[in-house]
Amino acid sequence: MQHSKYDQTLALAGIYQAASLVKQIANTGMANSAQIEASLETLFRFDASSVEQVYGSVAGVAHGVKVLHRHLADKTGRDVEITRYVISLIMLERKLSNNSRMLDEISNRLSHIESQLEFFSLDHENTFAKLGQLYKDTISTLGPKIMVSGEQPYLSSDRNADKVRALLLAGIRSAVLWKQCGGSKWQFLFGRKAYLNECEKILGRI
Repeated sequence: MQHSKYDQTLALAGIYQAASLVKQIANTGMANSAQIEASLETLFRFDASSVEQVYGSVAGVAHGVKVLHRHLADKTGRDVEITRYVISLIMLERKLSNNSRMLDEISNRLSHIESQLEFFSLDHENTFAKLGQLYKDTISTLGPKIMVSGEQPYLSSDRNADKVRALLLAGIRSAVLWKQCGGSKWQFLFGRKAYLNECEKILGRI
């Protein structure tokens, strides 16, 4: 299936959304719950018929589109921390794609977590804990680990640590999707204008 620049931009925005939410939680202990849920829901939408459906709708990744646009439109608007997380997630996805055993384990454990969502909602601490543990047992072992910066009182909270890991897992999901849509590190480095134009079109509709 041919993927458009629109699809690529949504997937890239998904990575930025996860990275932005990680930064917010690490620095303030809080982030928009609807945006967190929209990112985490992507972990359970492997059979979506379009990239847009992976995020539920464009609204599900609107925050990420805004963050991506800000980073592309103005060099002074770039957040070094968010950019570092995004690059790390893209690099980890490349390692994961070569590890079929780990991909199978992640898929199986996500299916198990999904089966429990009728008992525990997506924003329940039990769900965060299971997703966080999944990240810890799999992606975190690929190395190098993503070092999350922030305020110590928030970073030392187990609940926040689980949320951060769950969101990093969602960031990996978007990185996988971006690659499936034809995204590459060269486009990330040199295709900024095309992504910027697409962001502006999307923002004009939401």
